[in-house]
Amino acid sequence: MDGRHAALLGICATAFKKTGDENILTTGDRHSSLRASENSACNHMYAKELRSAVAALPRHSGYPSAGFELDGRKMHLSCRVEEFVARESTIKKLQAALWLQCSIRIKMHPTAAFVVGTLAFGLAAAAPPAWQSDSAWHNGHNDHNDGHGNENIVNGNTRPVKNIQVGVRPYFLVNNMTDGPLKTKLQSCSENPLSTTNFSWGHRGAALQFPEHTVQSREAAARQGAGVIECDVTFTKDRQLVCRHSQCDLHTTTNILIHPELAAKCNQTFTPASKGKPASAQCCTSDITLAEFKSLCGKMDAFNASATTPADYLGGTPNWRTDLYATCGTLSTHKEYMAEINGLQLNFTPEAKEPMVKMPFQGNYTQEMYTQQIIDEYTAAGINPSRVWLQSFVLKDILYWLHADPAFGKQALYLDSRVDTPAGYQTAVADMQKLADQGVQVISPPIASLLSVDSQGKIVPSDYAIAAKAAGLKIITWSLERSGFLS
Repeated sequence: MDGRHAALLGICATAFKKTGDENILTTGDRHSSLRASENSACNHMYAKELRSAVAALPRHSGYPSAGFELDGRKMHLSCRVEEFVARESTIKKLQAALWLQCSIRIKMHPTAAFVVGTLAFGLAAAAPPAWQSDSAWHNGHNDHNDGHGNENIVNGNTRPVKNIQVGVRPYFLVNNMTDGPLKTKLQSCSENPLSTTNFSWGHRGAALQFPEHTVQSREAAARQGAGVIECDVTFTKDRQLVCRHSQCDLHTTTNILIHPELAAKCNQTFTPASKGKPASAQCCTSDITLAEFKSLCGKMDAFNASATTPADYLGGTPNWRTDLYATCGTLSTHKEYMAEINGLQLNFTPEAKEPMVKMPFQGNYTQEMYTQQIIDEYTAAGINPSRVWLQSFVLKDILYWLHADPAFGKQALYLDSRVDTPAGYQTAVADMQKLADQGVQVISPPIASLLSVDSQGKIVPSDYAIAAKAAGLKIITWSLERSGFLS
């Protein structure tokens, strides 16, 4: 338990809603973060952390009622337990992480709240950092909370972000620019109020700092003002849609390799570094079921090529990123992503990832079924197509959506990777009108393909940009990645 969680636990412990002789904490559907008296601070807690504190309460005669009942263990849990996983706690007692679908009713003597809060601060001082402790990250059981009330986000009950914050990094970058008109212009905006804008898209969420395609990463992107947030969509073994940048990146973006029962299902199991050959593995969403996928923790996309054990392989985060927020990122389905973004009142951009397994998958799950399933989930949820920007690098996917559901297809983005080579760039320019004639309305290349430099060194529109405009195509581009320093 870190200091912030402990402090918030103390706040929660004194903010329970009184109902007769009981104090009531309610959990989010299938998730164990707590809410008390609508006190937002209490949305930032783990149920397992509350239990850790309660289990360590001194049985002092001065607090005869300073206990909770949990099936005979000082806390009563009135619900069905979905998952019960034992682990060593930071207070050196065997505790339980509960994935709940219930309300917790807590009988508490008025003085007990003070005891819980005081104990929580004491535990914080003694607890090791999350990276070194026996947290959910190391044990690999994601109880679908991150200490930020994200059980509400997964359930689509979030409220729009009003207080937009971008942190200090943008100001730092601008101040480090070479003096000139652009720097002066950007600095002139430094004290302007910030607001959510559709000009800003959260690519995999806020993936420079947070594990990509997790609840926490998307929440951070919303806080930073992104009006559109992405879910790269792929599918599991049981054909459920989930958010991952690649169908086969679980070995670098999750902790799957430290779960032998799941790692054994990977299409390429872990091979340690040896005799100059790097460590390797490959684990795909299609290797495991949705339930197995949801048991994983998201981490920063990285691996240690010199690793000799699966645990070592999980490292390798470059020094220009951070593991500060990579405690146990909450993975989600496409439907949960939709509920989250809808609750934030933002817009959607799902990308149909090109499958890395042979299609039709399992003999009868076709590419068309997969791409249709994506729009079916928006239709079933009642999401207006105007809020959805579908994406694909596969032109056939775009053409399928245009034919199958024009309301969604008309603003689907064709991600144009042809520009990655000089020859492909020339082909893309020459075929721009052909794309438009096929019904494509939005094209999405990297920003470098849209710009050129004239003989005087002035930045001007590229041939690609001129051709796209002449063909009547709309352009949505991307600027910065989380791929390292610009050179």
